[in-house]
Amino acid sequence: MKDTIAVSGVPMMGGSWVMEGYVPEFDATVVTRVLDAGGTVAGKALCEDWCVSGVSFLAAKGPTLNPHNNSHSAGGSSSGCAVLVAKGEVDMAIGGDQGGSVRLPASCCGIIGLKPTHGLVPYTGAQALDPTVDHLGPMARNVKDCALLLEAIAGYDDGLDQRQNPTIVGEKYTDALKFKTLDNITIGLLKEGFEQDNSEQVVNELVRTALQKITKMKATVTDVSVPLHKQGPNMWLCMGHQAIADTMLRGGCFGSGHKGFYSISMMDAVGRGIQSQADDLPPPVKSAWMLGEYMKHEYRGRFYGKAQNLRRLLRAEFDKVFQEVDVIAMPTIPFRTPELQRKGASISELVNNGGNNLTNTFTFNLTGHPALTINAGFIDGLPVGMMLVGRMFDEKTLLKVAHGYEQLGQ
Repeated sequence: MKDTIAVSGVPMMGGSWVMEGYVPEFDATVVTRVLDAGGTVAGKALCEDWCVSGVSFLAAKGPTLNPHNNSHSAGGSSSGCAVLVAKGEVDMAIGGDQGGSVRLPASCCGIIGLKPTHGLVPYTGAQALDPTVDHLGPMARNVKDCALLLEAIAGYDDGLDQRQNPTIVGEKYTDALKFKTLDNITIGLLKEGFEQDNSEQVVNELVRTALQKITKMKATVTDVSVPLHKQGPNMWLCMGHQAIADTMLRGGCFGSGHKGFYSISMMDAVGRGIQSQADDLPPPVKSAWMLGEYMKHEYRGRFYGKAQNLRRLLRAEFDKVFQEVDVIAMPTIPFRTPELQRKGASISELVNNGGNNLTNTFTFNLTGHPALTINAGFIDGLPVGMMLVGRMFDEKTLLKVAHGYEQLGQ
């Protein structure tokens, strides 16, 4: 379990010294469901400090090393989960994803990582950033295990999670893997996903080659375009910075104004830590917090509100494309996995290098569409992820396409 997910009696830090010493007295709903399904919780996995990083150098207890090359990033913020799965130390893991934090480390470590449709998996009992972008999702070495874990944890949580509609139900996702061809599937290559300012041609070519392989299973591949996709990071950052200040830090990871479950013990632990040792927060967290406070007090929250309004337009634009295709594809990260941040890096380097790999992933936390990353191949011995995005609550099709690609032997 990512160390933002409560496991009763097990210390929980959320990657930060600020939370050190907190021991939850309850299990998050996903923990209960894994245990009820016969699974074993092996322990907690290291994550980035308050999850404010897409790489793996920010955790309080030190960097997480890429299992394919220890000098490179393992991705973030569910870094430990991805490494443990990739090295075979656990069969599966559950990570958290507010901006890409399941998909980024899964991409860097060469495993499967799924951010489900928003609300499909209950977030009850996990540290929150903002309820409109919070997701928990499965991570595994193969698509079947990913589908199996999703079966165990998906479904309505009896009103405890404000992110869920009462009509939400889980499905038998492993049934989607019983097929011989993908002859009724159309995959759209998102033009903007291959044209980010930090896109590398070598990554684009590898992902396009991987997608062409899927045509061997009779899937159709075509080009699609959603120009607003490139504004996804700007929308997320306007919303996310204020949410970091309001919900995550000042709100004790639960915020206010909803009827869901509140962990009083966690809220107390966060509040005490922030009051007594805020200086232990790393520069990227401090920077995000200060910017969030500035945006709220100087602009009265208008940019948070504008971002939330624009997200509906962003989702509608993708829903239009999904009338023509079943799945949308692009690189998970537009560039090759970077080396770990050097010791003694400046504050500017720490802040600027912690989130430049989220340019394709941010969008789908805003829209809520399910998004899965699978390894497209290797460059210089390091994995490169291919992200597949599906219609709302159509995880079965995503898993089907990913499994089809997996059967081709990558």
